[in-house]
Amino acid sequence: MTLRRVNGVILVLLAVALLIIVHRNLLNLRDFLDKENPDAGQILPFEAELSPGVRQKMERKGDEIPVLITATEDRLGAVIVAMNSVSHNSKANVVFTIVTLNDTVDHLKAWISKTKLKNVKYRIVIFQPELLNGKISKDPKTLEAAKPLTFARFYLPLYIPDVEKAIYLDDDIVVQGDIQELYETYLKPGHAAAFSDDCDSASVKGIVRGAGNQNNYLGFLDFKKEVIKKLGMRANTCSFNPGVIIANLTEWKNQNITQQLEHWMERNYQEDLYSNTLAESITTPPLLIVFYKHHSPIDPMWHVRHLGITGAGNRYSPQYVRAAKLLHWNGHYKPWGRTSSFSDVWDQWFIPDPTGKFHPVRRHTD
Repeated sequence: MTLRRVNGVILVLLAVALLIIVHRNLLNLRDFLDKENPDAGQILPFEAELSPGVRQKMERKGDEIPVLITATEDRLGAVIVAMNSVSHNSKANVVFTIVTLNDTVDHLKAWISKTKLKNVKYRIVIFQPELLNGKISKDPKTLEAAKPLTFARFYLPLYIPDVEKAIYLDDDIVVQGDIQELYETYLKPGHAAAFSDDCDSASVKGIVRGAGNQNNYLGFLDFKKEVIKKLGMRANTCSFNPGVIIANLTEWKNQNITQQLEHWMERNYQEDLYSNTLAESITTPPLLIVFYKHHSPIDPMWHVRHLGITGAGNRYSPQYVRAAKLLHWNGHYKPWGRTSSFSDVWDQWFIPDPTGKFHPVRRHTD
């Protein structure tokens, strides 16, 4: 055998040995990865192959954004729409706290668990009406007694403890922007909350049917009462809408905001301090007193409201409604009812009730 052949055989043997070493190393690496991540055996090369639920789970990163919303049985579809629109339009790590009553829990869980909302992060908290003893009328004919959950926003630190900041949303809303942007609303030092002022946008000069002008303090408080006079508030001060709240819960607790609100609820219960033209805005007056000239603003496009009053369809153009980050159907006419403006926008986010209990009212309904 010549020297050239010997060298050739040696090179082949070296190449084989190298391949064996590389193969063993790859096997060892695979074993290591399997131990580190036992679910990695299934290869999903394209994001499009993932189910929407799995894709949603993978993309939601970052600090939690706490959002509180209330749920009543007769308008549970509204909560579903609000949650769906928030979740769909943001990759943020949103966690919903849903405050409700015992008779709604099973229906709510079924609606979420049997639809695409099953991957949304949420927890359910039961509201205790005893919190309102001595603070509102017990007459079932009054709005206060009929809608106890509307006062849940006064107790934000109770329902969302151990967080610095949180969002409260009314249920009759649709969110079209990324809620991360709303969450990052700047609150001035010392301010416990941000609201949308009623003089800030096309939402201004909202005339609530049967209630008169409700864009200043005079529309909510009785300035003939001595108690209100002594507060030194100007009656023509722009009011704000508490259907969307960004709260600094550290400041809220430090300033005893909940206790202040309860105080004015009790005073009203005893002395009837609210305006006779109050209509349905039963939670607004104590908030106006406590946060008088001591709150931060919200971007007007993050609270386009009065969609639930007469003439809303003439006030806003379809282009403006599409551009809005958050739509609010405050007022008598709700988007799940027959006569609301822009109910088609709300319908886009509605998920049919798997239990068959809730149905939006539409003109074409047989």
